[in-house]
Amino acid sequence: MTDSRLIAANRRVAAANLRGQVQAEEFVDGVQMSVLPPVVDLKSAPNGTRERQLLRGATVAVFEDRDGWAFIQGVDGYVGYVRTETLGAQITPTHMVGTPATHAYLEETFKSADLMGLPFGARVTVLDERRKFFETDVGFIPKSHLRPVDRLFSDPVTIAQMHFGVPYLWGGNSTYGIDCSGLVAAGLSACGIACPADSDQQCDALGADIGGDLQRGDLIFWHGHVGLMVDEATIIHANAHHMATAYEPIKNAILRIKAQGDGDVTARKRL
Repeated sequence: MTDSRLIAANRRVAAANLRGQVQAEEFVDGVQMSVLPPVVDLKSAPNGTRERQLLRGATVAVFEDRDGWAFIQGVDGYVGYVRTETLGAQITPTHMVGTPATHAYLEETFKSADLMGLPFGARVTVLDERRKFFETDVGFIPKSHLRPVDRLFSDPVTIAQMHFGVPYLWGGNSTYGIDCSGLVAAGLSACGIACPADSDQQCDALGADIGGDLQRGDLIFWHGHVGLMVDEATIIHANAHHMATAYEPIKNAILRIKAQGDGDVTARKRL
């Protein structure tokens, strides 16, 4: 079955590579653009509900700009709508925020005005290196808060743990607010592992089924939910029960989730 979340087509336009596969009034090549604000909601329709989020510096393909809304597709293939003013000419980021969050300052001092707050994973372009700050395209950022985009992390669980306590947000993808699949995507993407956006897609695409004892980094899936094992007995997951990213004994989580009516574990995967 075709996943509509990944089909760059609406009633009016479609990606050129979909010619012959879908119906549309016009087939176009997407224009590559970049996300400008720290976090942007990707919506199901203009003024629709939030489906996912995009972070500063993400590259998207724009297929239509209509009435202030751009119809786009992100690097993970997810399609939707963002406000046109949140996009700009494509940039080439050199660094990403490698800490839970940071600030971009007007001048080369933490006492100057802060211009923008940025979450983990947001991407910027470094223009110059100073003693304690990088000058970037959005202002001066502490050097210790940035990491070259080609210097990947090695452990997705470490990234998930960096999000401990982050408020739960349906469709969230940042340290300002995150959901279960957003947490997994943040961890895997930071380690250079391609990761779909939603938990059902992740279950289909990631890892191999496992039996026996669990270990750090294993993925546990329920219908509509996913978490990462920290060790053989503990899961970390963004969930609406705690309304945050939280640790929980896996045995407790299994019992609680079943008791609240969301069923048994549907898959256990190892990357």
